[in-house]
Amino acid sequence: MVWTIFAVISVVLLGLSAGVFYAFSSFIMPGLARASDDAAGAGMTGINETALLPAFMSVFFGALLVPAATGIWGLVSGYDGGGWILAAAAVYLIGTFGVTMALNVPLNNQLLAAHDKAAGWRAYWRPWTRWNHLRTFAGAVATALAAVGLL
Repeated sequence: MVWTIFAVISVVLLGLSAGVFYAFSSFIMPGLARASDDAAGAGMTGINETALLPAFMSVFFGALLVPAATGIWGLVSGYDGGGWILAAAAVYLIGTFGVTMALNVPLNNQLLAAHDKAAGWRAYWRPWTRWNHLRTFAGAVATALAAVGLL
């Protein structure tokens, strides 16, 4: 019963994280791109600073740590879904967390450091959004894998 609760929490955290990235790909970045380059650069800088607060960071890190621990626990304890949930954590680690740290965060830092936010935004938003599409896909796949672990 307790393992099942952690498996459900894993699915919820993974789904929340995937949903955040989906929101960026589907309407936040396209919406910012409709604003002036100065406004979009300043707006995204503000979003990036706010993303570092506990409301998002607890979901972002929790979506890695809770499924990883739950998957290992499931495998060690003989729960049928443990392997699926551990696979979800692996997909999230590489496709969401890894892409974020290796590709999106450096782009965020470049935008932050840009003296000309308009020029910074123009160089930023297309590559950042392409990598975000990958994070969205990986997050959705990880959520689905964890959900299968509950079946």
